Amino acid sequence: VPYNVILALCDTFLSSCHQVSITNEELKDMSELLFSLDKNKAHPSELIINPQRLIPNSETNQKVDLSTEPLYTFVDEATLFTKPTYAALIKLLDNYNRMTGTAEHFTKEQVAEQEAFLKKVVTDTEIGRQLSTFLLAKGVYTSEAELIQDLQMMWFGLYSRNKGQLDSSGFEHVFVGEIKSSKVSGFHNWVQFYLLERRGQLNYYSHNFDGPWAGFPDILGMQFNWSGYFKEVGSAFIGSSPEFDFAIYSLCYITRPGKMCHLSLGGKAQSIQTYTWTNSFYGDGKMFIASAYPVSP
Repeated sequence: VPYNVILALCDTFLSSCHQVSITNEELKDMSELLFSLDKNKAHPSELIINPQRLIPNSETNQKVDLSTEPLYTFVDEATLFTKPTYAALIKLLDNYNRMTGTAEHFTKEQVAEQEAFLKKVVTDTEIGRQLSTFLLAKGVYTSEAELIQDLQMMWFGLYSRNKGQLDSSGFEHVFVGEIKSSKVSGFHNWVQFYLLERRGQLNYYSHNFDGPWAGFPDILGMQFNWSGYFKEVGSAFIGSSPEFDFAIYSLCYITRPGKMCHLSLGGKAQSIQTYTWTNSFYGDGKMFIASAYPVSP
């Protein structure tokens, strides 16, 4: 049984409960390892950002465009987006309808794109292999195949956020973004942000948080308008590879589901918040990912 299910059962049945033990220190060590292995991250010559206006947290709801220029000044698409994991991610981004309440339907080709993405980020990268090795060594899974099958369900399995329609998934919420109650919901991926901004479909307003890292990955907490819908604070890793985002979020969801996950990245403390979807389940009571994002104080 995956660790997130064990934790849920342990929360419900506190007596006679045996847990897989993964300490905060082990998570910090693991996150530093994943950070150090991100060879597909953007280098300074491949990505130039222009964060412009920094605002206090008290003003994030003002809905005012305080930045005259785009956030992304330059992205070396020829270098970055031809890497297999980036290419696999980008193929997935147009498979979704952003409006909750509208059911999602996937063709066989689109399901194959999900499977290809998982293979690229888990099996074919050192980051993914190290995540798999860690979770298997801890007894959370018995094989990489079991891990990948569970990742596919927790990230890509559909559930309903609105009107009883199977309109959402962890992947869509985190990596693509959604519209719910007339505002942007989720949306924690820099590649999607850049592509929409480049097409003129997203207008960057300001930021209320800029992480302490000198290079990439960095973290920004951003305010923006996505084709008529506002996001008050959208936090995301900037310049990280798809496999890094996916591994960090998966590590935290599997080991600290629905809780604050305290990590260390490049010697800097950083927390990830995850949420479990509790209104529907897959398998034997397993929980879908509702959200995952870097905490921006």
